[in-house]
Amino acid sequence: MHRNRSTKIVATLGPASASEEMITELFNAGVDVFRLNFSHGSHDDHLAKLQIIRKLEASTGRPIGILADLQGPKIRVATFTDDSIELEGGADFRLDLDTTPGDATRVGLPHPEVFQALRDGARVLLDDGKLCLEVVRCGADFAETKVVTGGRLSNRKGVNLPDVALPLSALTKKDRTDLEFALGIGVDWVALSFVQRPDDVAEARSLINGRAGVLVKLEKPAALDHLDEIIHLADALMVARGDLGVELPPERVPGVQRRIVHDCRIAGKPVVVATQMLESMIDSPTPTRAEASDVATAVYEGADAVMLSAESAAGSYPREAVDMMSRIIVQVEHDPLYRTDLDAQRATPEHTTADAISAAARQVAETLNCAAIVTYTNSGSTTLRAARERPAAPLVALTPVIGTARRLALVWGVHSVTTADVSSFSEAAEKSVQMCLQEGFVKSGDLIAITAGVPFGTPGATNLLRIETIK
Repeated sequence: MHRNRSTKIVATLGPASASEEMITELFNAGVDVFRLNFSHGSHDDHLAKLQIIRKLEASTGRPIGILADLQGPKIRVATFTDDSIELEGGADFRLDLDTTPGDATRVGLPHPEVFQALRDGARVLLDDGKLCLEVVRCGADFAETKVVTGGRLSNRKGVNLPDVALPLSALTKKDRTDLEFALGIGVDWVALSFVQRPDDVAEARSLINGRAGVLVKLEKPAALDHLDEIIHLADALMVARGDLGVELPPERVPGVQRRIVHDCRIAGKPVVVATQMLESMIDSPTPTRAEASDVATAVYEGADAVMLSAESAAGSYPREAVDMMSRIIVQVEHDPLYRTDLDAQRATPEHTTADAISAAARQVAETLNCAAIVTYTNSGSTTLRAARERPAAPLVALTPVIGTARRLALVWGVHSVTTADVSSFSEAAEKSVQMCLQEGFVKSGDLIAITAGVPFGTPGATNLLRIETIK
């Protein structure tokens, strides 16, 4: 069983998709990676979903990726005496550390670190950016603000601070507990929220210590100032357009998305585009035309994956949302302009043997019209370099490491297969033919390109390219 598309689908699990039957339906409809959102649900809930996915994986024989998405620090206002207030434009409003319930003149903001970072003129966005305050005067435990955009503000609404970098770790105490649990049950990817600086990624990498891939969610404008360093440290990235779209002007988000996808492609790092992709399908069996175009744009840009959030987690049509996303991807990938765009954006190979072999494999496969490119990999690095080339032929990744196979489920164009290790190139060629036949990629007379590294089992040592004919 293999997909008829290269761009992958990530789907969030939640109340609408917690049953074994629905998870199976979502996989059959096209999900490649399942997201467990640690902002919601208990550890027992997440474990139950993971066990269903692993059972499904065993029954289908297809490696399935599982992404644990950590909540990150959430900044919220405290409570109000009457549960909510109406803020009028131009009014004065105070934020402070006082625990007394608020009113129309002030409210508690129980985050001392916010006041350490605020400065005059900084914007404070409330309730997903619906309300806006401007700091007029601030100190160690307060901020006097002017209401720029008013409206109703109720208890514990979220706060966004687009103009300042906060002295906060991306990992809260809850995140650290969730992280150890997620790694203990064997997730394949860990998504970091609220990343502002390279040090946030380095800290998480140290804690994860190779037990899962590190996926950085780019949702803070401060992170964009360090994009190259963050891409270098991360194993994968996500354009998290929810908070990013709150903290940046909406007109800037498409350009930022394009830049992130482009830079990740150049670096050979998987990149996911997420949030509100088919938002109307939470309540409707069909998306808007604008949403279909949004998904298509991410695919045309060359993203490795597109993601469903509430559509699959809490919506009324989770299976239909996955099916629609898959159909949009297939339609785009059959457009001749898609291949033209991918070829135009191809990165120049780095001066390494692995990149030279990967580029040569793509060129040879195109020249000879190969039915597949087979990569042997332990760590996944060989396959990532091949995927960076965005070849027209499918990529079949053979690995003895199940964790590697599952992580590669996120990567553009990759169909991963777990198989016993090989000790010689002749054995590798024989197994490549066997696996391509078994997985339905080839028929008699077809050609395949095979890349591998000798000695076998050495991470990143791709140094051989061979063409085989299917007998």
